[in-house]
Amino acid sequence: MLSDLSLFKVYGAMARHAAETQSTSAQNLSRANEPGYKAVEVESFADYVKRNGPTLEQIDFNQPFEQILSKGAASPNGNTVSIEQEVFRSAEASNQHQMALTVYSKSIEMMKLALGRRS
Repeated sequence: MLSDLSLFKVYGAMARHAAETQSTSAQNLSRANEPGYKAVEVESFADYVKRNGPTLEQIDFNQPFEQILSKGAASPNGNTVSIEQEVFRSAEASNQHQMALTVYSKSIEMMKLALGRRS
């Protein structure tokens, strides 16, 4: 039942997007000293939604997120990882993940209350 509600699909996809963003940042950070490594990032959630359908009801939220090359200057060894940018992305993804999970759980609580259940 819950998987059929578009609100739960959206916030589930937002949580998945945040987790993938954090994973990508961790991978970039782990390769920050590798000569020639090109940093990547996960497309924005807004771009993901635009790419997958004209309306929320038509979007297949099981589609994977695209990874794109990060924009930024390369160091002398050709590496494009910006440690500051990756730490910022990771913190931002953590906040987005927490927000998505909070809205998801509060929506479940509201549905239970509407159905007359307390816990």
